[in-house]
Amino acid sequence: MPALKPTNFKAVIKWIGRVEDRDAGLRSEPLRSVRLGFDGMEGEAHGGFTRVSCSRVTSQYPKGSEISNVRQLSVLSVEEMALIAAEMGLEALQPEHLGASLVIEGIPDFTHVPPSSRLLAPSGAALVVDMENRPCIYPAKEVEAEHAGYGKAFKPAAKHRRGVTAWVERGGEITLGDELVLHVPDQPVWPHLAQARR
Repeated sequence: MPALKPTNFKAVIKWIGRVEDRDAGLRSEPLRSVRLGFDGMEGEAHGGFTRVSCSRVTSQYPKGSEISNVRQLSVLSVEEMALIAAEMGLEALQPEHLGASLVIEGIPDFTHVPPSSRLLAPSGAALVVDMENRPCIYPAKEVEAEHAGYGKAFKPAAKHRRGVTAWVERGGEITLGDELVLHVPDQPVWPHLAQARR
């Protein structure tokens, strides 16, 4: 019996972006299509089989440890970006200012899809959802550079709306307009989660 089940939830790719030089900044450049491989997106600064651990996993590893890279891509939704912008008092947010790899449209409450869910593209390419991508200061800096006085509003407005991080389970081409099918793990919510998170 399959442990992952296809759903009726589908999303259309509205944006593809690539950050070529992470040291230069978080802004991503728009692409029409891109090849995904086991090390992520071609030419992407967040790619690779491994990465250096960051502040998000200091409870598990000393900062700077080499760990598997489950943060190859940053995936956001059109719907949640609109909510963030509205709360910030902006007409819209641009994906490139958020360092987005993909922006999709069509899956409600996208940031909260279960970890280990898959997004499957027509080419057979498959992304595995790692976890919610918590807001940080780097997109705020890009927003501030574009909309002076609004950068500080990003982090609180983006809480539980910044999408997910993901990694490539199967390679293939993805293109603007492709439809992604959401597959979710056949797993109930652990009943002790509230106690564990105290």
